[in-house]
Amino acid sequence: QVQLVESGGGLVQAGGSLRLSCTASGSILTINTMGWYRQAPGKQRELVATITGGGSTNYADSVKGRFTISRDNVQKSVYLQMDSLKPEDTAVYYCNVDGVATMTRFYGMPYWGKGTLVTVSS
Repeated sequence: QVQLVESGGGLVQAGGSLRLSCTASGSILTINTMGWYRQAPGKQRELVATITGGGSTNYADSVKGRFTISRDNVQKSVYLQMDSLKPEDTAVYYCNVDGVATMTRFYGMPYWGKGTLVTVSS
């Protein structure tokens, strides 16, 4: 079974920075895609950024130039550096992994973390 543990959320003033971390566990060998999604109150969950095992990245237009996603394949971790934060970035941020291979099987479905709250005050 794959488990994801997120950390790094909190309260920050507009213009500030936060760094989110997420580590996957469960005898994992490789992970195809790791990413971050967010859900603001009253809104649907949306993609923030993804990164493949080869390092290719994809960002939502709303965060391009402000957020940076990275990963550590050895640690099975993904990070989201968030700079120049805006009040509209306030949301619960969820870690996501897709295409997980363990020693015994390949998991074709995505896994989600429980989420970490980011609040940006104006």
